[in-house]
Amino acid sequence: MSDSTASTETVVCASCGAAGGSAVVCLECGALGRVDEDDPFRAFGLDRAYDVDAGVVRKQLLKLQRATHPDFFATQGDDAREAAERATSSINAAKEILGDEQRRADWLVVALGGPSRDDDREMPQEFLMEVLEWNEVLEEARESPGADAAGLERLATDLAGAKDEALAAIRAALVPLPEHGAAPLAGVRRQLNALRYVDRALGEVHALRS
Repeated sequence: MSDSTASTETVVCASCGAAGGSAVVCLECGALGRVDEDDPFRAFGLDRAYDVDAGVVRKQLLKLQRATHPDFFATQGDDAREAAERATSSINAAKEILGDEQRRADWLVVALGGPSRDDDREMPQEFLMEVLEWNEVLEEARESPGADAAGLERLATDLAGAKDEALAAIRAALVPLPEHGAAPLAGVRRQLNALRYVDRALGEVHALRS
């Protein structure tokens, strides 16, 4: 695994020279950096990885939100305040990715040169037969709401199990992170496609059971 895959380029504050922090704002001197940063790991000053420590992310989020609060820049003029607002937006967007294992995997696949959702919409072959069976259960439930509560209960259990399996397969492929453009990234994309189906199906099951 190459260093460029495992870690992000070290951020150095242009104002005070502090190294290794957020690309968005320096937590040492408070200077704003790349306020439109779209790399969630650079925004939080973290190495790229599929596994992230939720506690570390929460603590860093609080520090970054305080450092970029627009009120701190109110006396510096409209431009500074607007930059702080963009910085806050970048940090919040980064948190949404870092805090969600599916979104984090999706971002990493694309960042590592793998296929995007538009590039590959297929699902794993072994998943497709189950989808056909699940769709039959859903179709019957749509036509006769409440007629087969036990069937929907079993379907919910099957879908939850499928989700756990897909997430486990994704983690196995992304820990450690593969090389840029590596073949396993396509498999992760297809597992993510399967997860989107599972999430939609689980949402419909919940609605039909309500």
